[in-house]
Amino acid sequence: MSVEASAQPAAPGKNVALVLGAGGARGIAHVGVIQALEARGYRIAGIAGSSMGSLVGGIYAAGRLNEYSEWARGLERGDVLRLLDFAFGYPGLIRGERVIGALRELVGEHLIEELTIPYVAVATDLVRQREVWLTRGKLFDAIRASIAIPMVFTPHVFDGRELVDGGLLSPVPIAATRAMRADRVIAVDVNGPVSWANPGLEPRHEEMAAGHGSDDGAGSPDDDGPATLRERMAAIWEGLAKSGNGNAKPEKSRGVMDLMSRSLDTMQAHMSRVQLAQDPPDLLIQISRETATFYEFWRAAELVEKGREAAEKALDAARL
Repeated sequence: MSVEASAQPAAPGKNVALVLGAGGARGIAHVGVIQALEARGYRIAGIAGSSMGSLVGGIYAAGRLNEYSEWARGLERGDVLRLLDFAFGYPGLIRGERVIGALRELVGEHLIEELTIPYVAVATDLVRQREVWLTRGKLFDAIRASIAIPMVFTPHVFDGRELVDGGLLSPVPIAATRAMRADRVIAVDVNGPVSWANPGLEPRHEEMAAGHGSDDGAGSPDDDGPATLRERMAAIWEGLAKSGNGNAKPEKSRGVMDLMSRSLDTMQAHMSRVQLAQDPPDLLIQISRETATFYEFWRAAELVEKGREAAEKALDAARL
């Protein structure tokens, strides 16, 4: 299946502006959404994305989504760890240069203004306390700014401004598509509500919380674990890389990661609800926030399929 930005005309009503939301590893589901849309004859006339949505959207606009999908599907836990360049002494756990370098090698260098379709990466300017729409300059500079989750990735300087993750203020950046020439706006929210009735949905956060509650001492500076948050986070990633056996993960590290995951999900789910209520799209595709934690990038094949299923279900319900 060919999945790349196209300048070819579409049938009436089939030109869409696509909004790809923030959500860490769950954003890999955007690949499946794009595949489902193109399989039904839709032409993506423009993309706006926050955080992981900016990454998938930018790679699609550069015409290299197939290559990215194959690469992501091949990642195992150890591969994810090797892509993390820990940044001790910096305002963030991970510098992000290693993963961005790998993506640049895979996708190539591109200028946003030279992409075949309009593209907007959304980031947050903490000094001015406002969202920033990045529409010019090097593609991966914009993506790196948009994915800079505070405390996880170091901030990124783009056009003289120190920027962090777009999902902080705009996890579903619908407004950024309104000037695009399209028949309708389709938004993908990967911080959707929990549905325990779905047999294919695993309550991963609840599993992680069981026996590892807030009283486990994970946040105490006086416990016997690593002395700093960065060291504890490094231990977490090392534990994730070793084995699929949950018993192999340090109990305290698991508690820290669960706390960070829940915090990010809570913030982004709330902001997503606010944005969707204020500026609803023509079609909303939602993927539950319980589908995966923000760091489970080794589950790409499963997440792509979740995205495709969610898109097909939403399209069928809307009779599109």
